[in-house]
Amino acid sequence: MQIRTVTPADESDWSDLYRGYRAFYALPDDDAAVRTTWSWVSRGEHGLTGLVAVDDAQRTVGLANLRRFARPSSASTGLYLDDLFTAPDARGHGVATALLQEAAALAGREGATVVRWITAADNSRARQVYDRSAVATPWVTYDMRPAVG
Repeated sequence: MQIRTVTPADESDWSDLYRGYRAFYALPDDDAAVRTTWSWVSRGEHGLTGLVAVDDAQRTVGLANLRRFARPSSASTGLYLDDLFTAPDARGHGVATALLQEAAALAGREGATVVRWITAADNSRARQVYDRSAVATPWVTYDMRPAVG
């Protein structure tokens, strides 16, 4: 398996995987959101980097979208793993682990001090992979709506 940065030729396969990611998290089917996210990832906008996993048959079987963020408390930077998804028929073959390893390598090359992500508490299959690669934190996540007007 090869892990590499997305190229323009990956748009169709990446989009299919990203639709699968959105469906897994019960997000609405939204082609505009997929197109916008592809645009950001493929152009490196908003500090994003897109990775894909390509199997030996040259089939794109996974994606990871990462973005840079400042860590004021430690005067350092980190990589935030926004999205990680493996094609259902490729699960259990090390795709997610390989993508996480490349995220760690990218962080190391850039001098980042952490790769961070969140997942649903009931995402037990993914958490088994995550627990082998990282340490779960005790932090609780909150979302606040922007003020209107």
